[in-house]
This record gives sequence, structure tokens and C-alpha cells, in this order.
Amino acid sequence: MKFQDKLQMLRKQKSLSQEKLAEMIGVSRQAVAKWELGQSYPDMVNLIAISDLFRVSIDRLVKESDDENCLYHQANDTIYADGGIIDFLCRAKKATYAGKGTETFPSRPHSHDLHYTEGQYQYIDTYLGGEKFAGEEALWVKEQPIWSMNYVGRIVAEGFDGNFLKESLALVSKEYPYRGPLLHRNGDFTYHCIVKGTFEWFHGFEEIFCNSRKVFECMFHGGSIK
Repeated sequence: MKFQDKLQMLRKQKSLSQEKLAEMIGVSRQAVAKWELGQSYPDMVNLIAISDLFRVSIDRLVKESDDENCLYHQANDTIYADGGIIDFLCRAKKATYAGKGTETFPSRPHSHDLHYTEGQYQYIDTYLGGEKFAGEEALWVKEQPIWSMNYVGRIVAEGFDGNFLKESLALVSKEYPYRGPLLHRNGDFTYHCIVKGTFEWFHGFEEIFCNSRKVFECMFHGGSIK
């Protein structure tokens, strides 16, 4: 079930009009109407408000089904079946950018490159820019490329904390081995990530809020390589 259908179902279960729901979470009725039509999507602050109001986890709100975003167990007939690749990917992410790992020699002019290797597995993350950036993460097995993810992001307001981003990315898990967790909070900062698809074909976005103001956003997509 898609988010817009879940929202409409939850609202009707509580016998709330669109106007009343909008009033309770502090948005316009038009915003709620667009969410329920699938024409727009609530930001992280409003997702938290909806989650709190209906006592439903953000995870359950944003998943289109119980299985759609639960990743590696869906690939039973692929190279990812034993989970070893995804385990390695999580370790590599935690040891490189998220773990403030040492950069290697740049592969392109002014690029930032981070490498991590375990036996036959190799991970490379290379990106350009800083406040506005774009990059790619990729995996190799026995020197053959098998998976990649492209990303592009930017700082959108004052108050961004790069250490909080790294802290969030260090929480990468086997269930969501892309960027950070669905939700992470620390002090004034909140990290939020939504993913659709499976490890073999997916897209998503992440945001960071300082109090109620968005300070960072990033989009990503990727999948398997053959």
C-alpha cells in the first residue's frame, strides 16, 4: 500500500476530515489533499507529526509493502543471497567517509576518493564538491563491478553539521545499506531517509533538519551491474 493510501485510511479510521488533520499537524488542507492524491510528499517534520498522531512508525508509513524496502532477503537467486556483499558494504561505509577514513590519491581532478578492501571484495567511493556534491559508490568482486550507487546533494541552509551527517551514515544497516537509517536524532538535529526498491534497483532521498529547518538534502539511486 502506498503512503497516500495509508494516510487516507488512517485519517478515516480516526474520523478526521482533511481540514482537521491539517489543523492538528499544522499544515494547510491543500497540503493534506496533495499527499493523499500522491501529488506531493510530506517532509520529515510532517512525517514525524503524522507518525506521532497515528502512533504508526515512520518505517511502516513510508514502506509501500512489508517487503518492498527490506532488501537482501529478496535476492535469493543472486550473488547477494548470503548477505556477505551487504555485510561488506556496511563495513566499508563505516570505515571510509562516515568513519572519517583517509582519502586516497584522486582519480579525477579535485575528486575525493576513499577505498576499502577485504579479500576479493573492493569498495570505492569517489565524489566531487563539498557544499554541493555528486559522487558514486561501487562494489567489485574479484575485480568485476557488481553494484553501484550515484548520489547528489547540497547544503541548503546555515546550521548544517558535517559530523552529524557522518554520525548518521555510520548507522547504515543490512536492512538499509544505502545511506543512513530511516530516522536518527541527536540534539537539535534530525536525519531522515526514505528508500524505495531493492538492493538490485532502488532510489531514495535523505534530509537533515536543524530544529524545524531543513539544512541538507541528498538524492541517490543505483542497483546491480552485470
